[in-house]
Amino acid sequence: MENSYDIAVIGGGIIGLATARALGERAPRARIVILEKEAKLATHQTGNNSGVIHSGIYYKPGSYKAKLCVEGKGLMLEFCQKHGIRVDHVGKVIVATEAAELPRLQTLYERGIANGVPVEMLDPGQLREIEPHAQALRAIRSPSTAIVDYKEVCAAMTRELTARGVVIETGARVTSIKRSGGEIDVVTPHKSVRARRIVNCAGLYSDAIARMAGAKVDLRIIPFRGEYYMIRPERQDIVRGLIYPVPDPEFPFLGVHLTRTVHGEVEAGPNAVLAFAREGYTFGRVSPGELAGTLAYRGFWNMTRRYWRMGSYEMYRSLSKAAFVTALQRLVPALRSEDVTRGGAGVRAQAVNPDGTMVDDFRIIAEADAVHVLNAPSPGATASIAIGRHIAGLAANTFGLS
Repeated sequence: MENSYDIAVIGGGIIGLATARALGERAPRARIVILEKEAKLATHQTGNNSGVIHSGIYYKPGSYKAKLCVEGKGLMLEFCQKHGIRVDHVGKVIVATEAAELPRLQTLYERGIANGVPVEMLDPGQLREIEPHAQALRAIRSPSTAIVDYKEVCAAMTRELTARGVVIETGARVTSIKRSGGEIDVVTPHKSVRARRIVNCAGLYSDAIARMAGAKVDLRIIPFRGEYYMIRPERQDIVRGLIYPVPDPEFPFLGVHLTRTVHGEVEAGPNAVLAFAREGYTFGRVSPGELAGTLAYRGFWNMTRRYWRMGSYEMYRSLSKAAFVTALQRLVPALRSEDVTRGGAGVRAQAVNPDGTMVDDFRIIAEADAVHVLNAPSPGATASIAIGRHIAGLAANTFGLS
């Protein structure tokens, strides 16, 4: 039957594409469709990140993030090599600029060792050999961190999927999901798609899609905008690779950092400020309905009470270039205000529990006829191929996929 499939994947970002790819590998005869609400694939989180292939140093040993990031990094490098996609193995340094950060730096070092990630501790002299303009009391070097253009990765995945017969529908925003006769009707503005099973990789709208499908979900996606500055071309030699601060363990963001891209630019950022719309890429972009939903969620107010100091500072740094530059100067003191210009922004889909805690690990739930990816922020792109395989494994167990 036309518009009838075995599996409908909702969301055409890198995780949706990687999941469809893994499902096709697991069940080559399965009829698969990808439903993407935008006119192009990889428009949101995938298309607005720094392009870092993370090593896995940050994540708690035994967590999904640790396991899938380390596995996913290897798979991503293999995929890029197979498709001739440029990867620069620039490495990363994580710098402790004050004594209070040294114990946290040591914890990161130990996590790297536990996760099987190449890592070495540096003194200030060793750091200057790698990043001559960086400043620190001590630093960690992660030599296996790399950079790539994830849009190119998605383009290659799309070519693979199309060649395998996977149908990709763009401009297909899901408006309702209904069950009928043991199948699922996924309704979009232009057509209805019938599927035996669905996989929800909707990113910023993953919780909304899960509820639409009848899943009992108590968390909510709270959007955080990450704003970037760009280092002027004539000053880009001030950074050789990636320079990161020691992250706050209570806050699931990596802090303002400096990142060289595969296109030769150097990004500075991002910060993390509450967005007033799920696709709030600018301060002035407000969705009254989505903002009302955020404000009505008790988890938001519990989060606000828990993180108000950090949130206030992030908002101040969003509005003040001087404050942003001051944060960068902790990493590279030679940077000046005139060296940076406003860049773009991305929006992170951050799942928040009712008690106000931010979900730190990947959160994927499986039901009899659906899998929902409810939290897959950084290192989601790095881990995407491994996440896709994990989801295909869940589908095999819960859907009877073969």
